[in-house]
Amino acid sequence: MIAKIKRTKFSHIKSIYTFAILIFLFTISCTPEAPKPEDRKEKVTTETETKAPLIPFTILKAIPHDSTSFTEGLLFHNGKLFESTGAAENYPQTRSLFGIVNETTGKIEVKAELDKVKYFGEGISILNNKIFQLTYKNQIGFIYDATTFKPMGQFGYFSKEGWGMTTDGKNLIMSDGTNVLTYLNPTNFQITKTLAVSENNYAVDYLNELEYIKGYIYANVYMTNSIVKIDPSNGNIVGRLEITNLFEGARKRYAQSIETNGIAYDSLNDRVLVTGKLWPILYEIKFQK
Repeated sequence: MIAKIKRTKFSHIKSIYTFAILIFLFTISCTPEAPKPEDRKEKVTTETETKAPLIPFTILKAIPHDSTSFTEGLLFHNGKLFESTGAAENYPQTRSLFGIVNETTGKIEVKAELDKVKYFGEGISILNNKIFQLTYKNQIGFIYDATTFKPMGQFGYFSKEGWGMTTDGKNLIMSDGTNVLTYLNPTNFQITKTLAVSENNYAVDYLNELEYIKGYIYANVYMTNSIVKIDPSNGNIVGRLEITNLFEGARKRYAQSIETNGIAYDSLNDRVLVTGKLWPILYEIKFQK
């Protein structure tokens, strides 16, 4: 009896074991094949792959800059360096103004100043002997005579915010903190074109101070140390300047220096200056434009 029970139990266990193996083999055959490591690698998009090529540059010299200047706009006109600044609430020493920078002292010879209680000054551009100045959230811009600096009027724009501004010689081009640049007719301020900016099909937001250099638009990217080179024909970013070393150099000289902002091209002497908010220094840099 005992031997018969053992044989019966063994036969039952064997059947269960055989059935389990069959289930396992069936499951394996029905499970989709996992992607191979090389297949997975092909489907991963790394941060490096989304970036445009770096533009190498060299530092030619350092120029003094007023460390109370909350830089919002920077440009050359007739060989003179112009700067516009904003008045930030948490920096009581800052003002909303624009003027000509003395490259020996870094101080601004003020040409116009806004009431900082009402307006936060932003980017500027000079076109057709007029200076155009943006404000941050008022959706109002101011116009001045570029020779006498006397006020000539105001203009409105549809963007909720005004950030940076430049010109291609025909249009005013403004940024508003998004990835879209807006082209304005300088006479009636109607939108003539919008340009969505992307880098390898990824939208790049927070475009800030702008400069037009030899057919391309260069833009600071807010809260980064990047300046991107934009093809205005399609909005593609085709290169970028990474100026972290310049930011670190400014911080070593003045610990309260904050984000990079400001790029100016002197077409008469083919030179480029860059700086940042509250930096004590402007850098002249050289790169292939």
